[in-house]
Amino acid sequence: MPDVRIVHTVPELRDALAGVRPGLVPTMGALHAGHQALIRRSAAENGVTVMTLFVNPTQFNDPGDFAKYPRTLEADARAAAAAGADIVWAPAAPEVYPPGFATTVTVAGLTDRWEGASRPGHFAGVATVVTILLNSAQPLRSYFGEKDFQQLQIIRRMHRDLVLPGEIVGFPTVRDTDGLALSSRNARLSSSARAQAPVIHRALNRMTAAARSGEVRCDVLVGEGLAELRTVPDAQVDYLAIVDPDTLEPLGTLARPARSIAAVTLDGVRLLDNMAIQPGSRPWDS
Repeated sequence: MPDVRIVHTVPELRDALAGVRPGLVPTMGALHAGHQALIRRSAAENGVTVMTLFVNPTQFNDPGDFAKYPRTLEADARAAAAAGADIVWAPAAPEVYPPGFATTVTVAGLTDRWEGASRPGHFAGVATVVTILLNSAQPLRSYFGEKDFQQLQIIRRMHRDLVLPGEIVGFPTVRDTDGLALSSRNARLSSSARAQAPVIHRALNRMTAAARSGEVRCDVLVGEGLAELRTVPDAQVDYLAIVDPDTLEPLGTLARPARSIAAVTLDGVRLLDNMAIQPGSRPWDS
């Protein structure tokens, strides 16, 4: 296995970097092929790649969800090294949020709908921890997957507004062979739920196909997706929508490139997915 240096504090991290501006891949661990694709991209574009591994308590609105989140440092370090990471930064919670910590970063507007409505406080936790990670590592580039599309857009806005270091690089969603978007949460699906989960990807593809055929009414397109999701009675749909990719506001008419977004719960596991969609185009699966 290639060597990887594991550090736990900000001084250790900065000593390991010795003034080098790295590529940064923030994760909460439980690495899968999607994370490794981000690391490989960073390793190809930067002299040094740092993968962060921190299960961030402030972005969980459900304590039970936080408690169940997998923590596999040794396996994750091996996977990160194999993908080309040079440093794994795995801070303890008091290192990120020291005693007396009293600051929260919030992004207005983009956090109001969708995951923000369903998971109060989630995006404030994400924005705060990402700000801390970027300020600590001072990266040249930071890599985030498009699977969590709303999160990516919020990070981009925060990064711009606060003049945070480096560049934010979005990376296309990595999927399993049956179309399911890779996520650390997929490991919590029962075998039957895992077999049903690709219905989300099929629903988004069905919407994109209808748009390619000329349908521009977003309620009709969403109806196509919901019809597909209803083929799996156990699928609990939180939302399925077509939104402006910059503002995340729902659209009534598909007149320009947009994004279809979905949140569906199966077997108690919340699954997110999204897909680019545009009028009269071939499916653009990202």
